[in-house]
Amino acid sequence: MNQLPLLVTFVVYLIGILALGLRAYGQTEDLSDYLLGGRRLGSVVTALSVGASDMSGWLLLGLPGAVYLSGLQESWIGIGLIVGAYLNWLLVARRLRVFSFHASNSLTLPDYLENRFGESTRKLRLLSAAVILLFFTFYTASGLVSGAILFESSFGLSYSAALIIGAVVIVSYTFVGGFLAVAWTDAIQAALMAAALVMTPIAVFTTLGGAGEVAAQVAEINPQALDLFGDLSALGLLSLVAWGLGYAGQPHILTRFMAIQDPAQLVSARRLAMGWMVLMLVGSVVTGFAGLAYFAANPLENPETVFISLSQALFNPWVAGVITAAILSAIMSTIDSQLLVCSSVISEDFYRTFFRPQAGSAELLRVSRLAVVGVALVALLIATDRDSRVLDLVSYAWAGFGAAFGPVILLSLFMRSMTAHAAIAGLLGGAVTVVVWSSLSGGLFDLYELVPGFFVSLVLILGVSRWLPETNSAVLQQFDEARTLSQAVP
Repeated sequence: MNQLPLLVTFVVYLIGILALGLRAYGQTEDLSDYLLGGRRLGSVVTALSVGASDMSGWLLLGLPGAVYLSGLQESWIGIGLIVGAYLNWLLVARRLRVFSFHASNSLTLPDYLENRFGESTRKLRLLSAAVILLFFTFYTASGLVSGAILFESSFGLSYSAALIIGAVVIVSYTFVGGFLAVAWTDAIQAALMAAALVMTPIAVFTTLGGAGEVAAQVAEINPQALDLFGDLSALGLLSLVAWGLGYAGQPHILTRFMAIQDPAQLVSARRLAMGWMVLMLVGSVVTGFAGLAYFAANPLENPETVFISLSQALFNPWVAGVITAAILSAIMSTIDSQLLVCSSVISEDFYRTFFRPQAGSAELLRVSRLAVVGVALVALLIATDRDSRVLDLVSYAWAGFGAAFGPVILLSLFMRSMTAHAAIAGLLGGAVTVVVWSSLSGGLFDLYELVPGFFVSLVLILGVSRWLPETNSAVLQQFDEARTLSQAVP
């Protein structure tokens, strides 16, 4: 394959992304701008940014690879995610935007939780910040692995060189432009991802003689791949569908809800985001399925390269370059969000809270940008393991956030009697359960760690709140005011 058109297209895309970062830099005046874009995102950018930051490299690498290996049974992940995402938009988005602003204009999740519960000991802030850094480091590592696979497959680079180049590209515009750069690039990346996941399956079907012919060829290779349930056990099915439980606890998604300019815009944003998400997940599953037929004669060594391999085999180098850029988009759109959340935690929840309470906005901006680099370096070390699987790293981090933060965020928005002690118990119980459960195997321990972690966190919050309900009149009044405001949003 001629590498020049692919390289040119790729470089033009990267220059455009960096230019957006520089433009955002000019509109980033203080910490609120850097972390939440000054809470002035519109509905379209919010919707596409939520989708793109959610659907990381696993959408174009991990999920198609899983379907390529195991067949349509892997699509249950997508079904669970669609249900979970819709409920997250419906139950969490509007309330979190209103509650976080009403709670002293909170800029981060640890900031919101501390202000929501009037917790003055800093324990809740410290714990929630530590959980975010722990699991986001693994999540960011998954994105760097995805980027390395992309550069390695597309340009013939060594894994180490590909890893470093991918990290430098992603860190650059996040470092410069902050939240606005991330949100704007996410919107463009979402459009590219949609185009790629529509074009590629259609091209495979056209080349092989239609969807029926593809299904017939897959049936000859692996009849079980056509079965939606395949060889799934009850635990296996529950583990796949349970991915949807994780949405309410994902900081990089929740911050998009907090950043929208007008809470009323969340209705139109939800419709656009859900339509985009369904299209993406269907396209991802179909791509993996079609790849099974296309590469029947020459099976792929690494299943997670099925999308990359199809794009390079089916399209001319210029179109392949655009699709390669779309794959990088999926990777970048999540890593940049994760790096930004981590930088906000380090600058706002550690540095200013515990070390420099008097720090000014300019100083905090510098700390935030340095934190982006620091977290990226740690994730880079984790990603140096060549045998890392994208979907494995993502599933661990997704479970950690979903179990630790999911019940805490949900109940903080709906449960008046919930206390800071209950939030601490839920955070700690969910996170520890995920870490311990994931290290065990066999029998019940094969269940996705998000499920027991979410359940333990939920039970602890309900139990502690019932035993020691909230009695602080100021906290109760703030909750009542925020609830009234959220209910008034059309």
